[in-house]
Amino acid sequence: MSSDESKALARELKTQIRLLGGAIAIMWILEFVDTIFLGQALNQYGIHPREISGLWGILWMPFLHGGFPHLIANTVPFLTLGWFVMLQDTGDFLFVTVVTTLLGGLGVWLIGASNSVHIGASGLVFGYLGFLISRGFFQRNFMSIALSLFVGFFYGGLIWGVLPTHPFISWEGHFCGLVSGAIAAKFLANKR
Repeated sequence: MSSDESKALARELKTQIRLLGGAIAIMWILEFVDTIFLGQALNQYGIHPREISGLWGILWMPFLHGGFPHLIANTVPFLTLGWFVMLQDTGDFLFVTVVTTLLGGLGVWLIGASNSVHIGASGLVFGYLGFLISRGFFQRNFMSIALSLFVGFFYGGLIWGVLPTHPFISWEGHFCGLVSGAIAAKFLANKR
């Protein structure tokens, strides 16, 4: 590897750390402020299904959590799956994040239970999962297939999260995130 390639790789890694670290820092700072100073009052700004005012929650949902255990449960898979999304191209992370946030959030707004509020980054986590598993199928190259199999093996158990098993877990967010991630994979595969 040449010196220029090493420098480019180091710059790319710094960009990836800034993107993932920045997103996680925002989540943690918001949760700290919300829990310590606001008594979880920010959570009201999540997605309120089929309420026009609830559409704003699409933008807020990934950054709001129902407490530190909820945030902790989302941080590690957000970090690992988010980084796997970046492996081929850092721009993929931005694209998949935007598609999953907007399309997945709209899906939650359409199919979510009435009189509920949906919060948490798990929709993004499932979007990254859907993207990574689907990318191998749509791109059909060795690296994408290998990563799809690896992610499927280590994170495939998350797939059960798309089923309505617990009243306080947004299976709709998980399902819509997973589907949105697969749509993003299909779109990017067609562009390459």
